Amino acid sequence: MNLGILSVNIARARAIGAVHGEPVISGIDKKPVSDGAVFVRSLGIDGDQQADLTVHGGADKAVYGYPADHWPWWEREKKLSCRPATFGENLTLEGADETTIAIGDRFRWGDAVLEISQPRAPCYKLAIHTARPDVPQLMTHSARCGWYFRVIGEGGAPVDNAKLVHISSSGGPTVSDAFVALFDRRAAMELCVRVRDTAQLADSWRHALAAKIDRLWG
Repeated sequence: MNLGILSVNIARARAIGAVHGEPVISGIDKKPVSDGAVFVRSLGIDGDQQADLTVHGGADKAVYGYPADHWPWWEREKKLSCRPATFGENLTLEGADETTIAIGDRFRWGDAVLEISQPRAPCYKLAIHTARPDVPQLMTHSARCGWYFRVIGEGGAPVDNAKLVHISSSGGPTVSDAFVALFDRRAAMELCVRVRDTAQLADSWRHALAAKIDRLWG
């Protein structure tokens, strides 16, 4: 399935708040791109920046997408007003969610090729960005997390009236499956093992899931 791109969003890292008197530096406060095109590289979109590369960015987390299909739930059920980049995403998307696309699925965006690598794990910076301390927990409990892409092929990509063209399905576990496998204590061992053994899964997610499997069933 093709995905519509409602907005392309980038930011340079800056202080977004403070914790215990120390500034919190992040690139989460993204704004829509006004140019007609961007260039997508192996480590992200030109002009975008991550502050802490131990948990954000890198080849497996080069581009973050979030489905606007979740906006009605956030606004109606959780009273969180939504707009492009509310969740710090590079691509505000429409047409699919975590239950309908899989780890390893590939999409073409202009000349760039993207592959889904892992779900997004929420952190405290999302709470600061949204001014809602409960948002990371709500994202975890609902699995409305969005997903990261790795860049398989670099290239220029359009911003206006753009879309991600689906070019291949992996047949692997869905993004939702991968999220539940790691974060839900009730997840079956079979699901956890299947997700862990998915070749296209990001290494950091695989290692965290392997540790969970060893802890619970090792």
